[in-house]
Amino acid sequence: MGAGAPVPNRPDWLTGWSYAHRGLHGTEGALENSLPAFRAAIAAGHGIECDVQQSRDGRAMVFHDWTLDRLTGETGALRDRDADDLQRIGLLRSSGTIPTLDIMLRLVAGRVPLLVELKSRRDVDWRPLVRATQRALAPYRGPAAMMSFDPRIVQYLLRHRTRFPVGMVIGRREWRHSGGTGGFATWRGLAIRRIDPDFIACDIADLPDSNITRLRAQGLPVLSWTIRNPKLAARAAIHVDAPIAEGDGLI
Repeated sequence: MGAGAPVPNRPDWLTGWSYAHRGLHGTEGALENSLPAFRAAIAAGHGIECDVQQSRDGRAMVFHDWTLDRLTGETGALRDRDADDLQRIGLLRSSGTIPTLDIMLRLVAGRVPLLVELKSRRDVDWRPLVRATQRALAPYRGPAAMMSFDPRIVQYLLRHRTRFPVGMVIGRREWRHSGGTGGFATWRGLAIRRIDPDFIACDIADLPDSNITRLRAQGLPVLSWTIRNPKLAARAAIHVDAPIAEGDGLI
């Protein structure tokens, strides 16, 4: 792995930026994953990390949570609503409405790089979201990458290659929450070798780690999330190639 990977899938831009986690948002500013947060990130010169979920009618919606409750005045699962309905739902803090990935891509228009994280649950078919994300990205000409915690999604994207890099998102807490058992470090090492992603995005809480350091030295780009303060930013500067950050962690 590493040095043998095709150059187009490990481009220089991937590690040349800091990424605003869910856009540039904060307690006094725009809500996460909103168009105003993305505009603010572009204006500040940051790359953008965003999340996508699937609408009932198979569109990729830019939204983090499984349900609407935390971020809007509505309740219930996002995937139970059609895209047109979701685009009429107002986000809190006067942050506009829930955007489709197509709309978000038109806004960014290649001005900064994008990391698009595909969300999933074990009890829900992930393939419609993957196809919806691929459809939205197909005509896009800016720098962008796809990534996911879900090994099934990462493997599928790698098997059905496009010009966009594919990353594996990894975190001890998320692994345990999804039912992982045994040794996390062993599982992570085996998963990375078996799946052979174009890059990995690690929880900063799991670093430093000698195995990640070794993989990085072998040429595997390492990103890290979520960098929320200067102390974590200093750790990331030593141990990773690019931070995914928010708040005081953005430098």
